Amino acid sequence: MGKRDPQARIVDRLWMAKRVTDKPLIAIVDDDDVFRAALENLVRSLGWGTHTFASAEAYLQSSLMSQTSCLIADIQMPNMNGLELHEHLSASGFDIPVIFITAYPEEAVRARALNSGAVCFLQKPLDLRGRRLAGCVEKALKRGGGRPQP
Repeated sequence: MGKRDPQARIVDRLWMAKRVTDKPLIAIVDDDDVFRAALENLVRSLGWGTHTFASAEAYLQSSLMSQTSCLIADIQMPNMNGLELHEHLSASGFDIPVIFITAYPEEAVRARALNSGAVCFLQKPLDLRGRRLAGCVEKALKRGGGRPQP
């Protein structure tokens, strides 16, 4: 097998880097380290790019809000919960499709989440094959949004 042209290798690397950055970014906000890591692995295995955050505040301090194609947020988190995060983003002009997850599925919270525009409301533990989550993410990506409204 012959050596590849160094310039061709550079082009290949640039093409692969572009392919990675072309993936929709799914932001995951959950204070549970183990669940957050498992969810990140699941979302990546389904073919999407991810970035994780241990708190709503960490996400808000990041520079990724305008790049986020879909937000997956836990409802129950200290300081700012998932619903408050979504409300804050909306008030700031970000129309990011959101999927809420919770280990405590109360009907009143579910109704509030869906009435605020959530794409889905899922209960922990999630299906490890990710079928339901994949459907929710696909629905969110079709809806679009994300960037601040003028």
